[in-house]
Amino acid sequence: MRVQQQPAFILHHRPFRDTSQILDIISREHGKLSLVARGSRGPKSRLRGVLRPFMPLSMSWVQRTELGTLTGAELHGSPLRLTGDALLSGYYINELLLNFLHRHDPQPDIFDHYVHAIELLATAGDITPGLRRFEIELLRQLGYALSLEHEAESLDALRPDSWYEYRVEQGPMPVARTEGPLVFAGSILIAIAKQHFSDPAVLRAANRLLREVISFHLGGKELKSRRVLIELHRQRTPAS
Repeated sequence: MRVQQQPAFILHHRPFRDTSQILDIISREHGKLSLVARGSRGPKSRLRGVLRPFMPLSMSWVQRTELGTLTGAELHGSPLRLTGDALLSGYYINELLLNFLHRHDPQPDIFDHYVHAIELLATAGDITPGLRRFEIELLRQLGYALSLEHEAESLDALRPDSWYEYRVEQGPMPVARTEGPLVFAGSILIAIAKQHFSDPAVLRAANRLLREVISFHLGGKELKSRRVLIELHRQRTPAS
């Protein structure tokens, strides 16, 4: 199969032989796949400055086996510059897609949300709300949507002044206690459902909830990029 000029982003790349590399990419119409880019690390390769994560690309390839062969790539839009926490957050988003998406499974809506999230990382002052929105949408598109408006068993609407334990495979369950890794006030869960992330308390709760839900669906696997982000934030927080 020969594919021509598909919108795509590189999620990960690694050296292959002397001057080549293997690219894990996400394309809008063909989903996640791997390509070998022959000679792309050579000193005279015209692709050396192009084949990088977070660059909007138009890519062409030939697919004869599970590993395709890149035949062309060029910028498809303005380059995006990510630095600092935005860069680490971009690698976190890439790692989510690498772990959640199946190969050769087209997900055009997820691709579009990815593009929007990366553009926000490059331009937004506060990147955290955009990350939470991307996580929520990714889970929804994959069939793991958060249930944040009704009690798990009774299906009654959540009560703002009640407390709930969020159980990943069920949803919010009423509890008498007010503490626990996944225990939240009903008002907080309702606010997360509405993505009212201008409230710092809601944003912190969303981070706690999504961290546990994502970890559950990844079988407890720890993402390297998240570990680095957490460690950096810990170093910046003054000891009490």
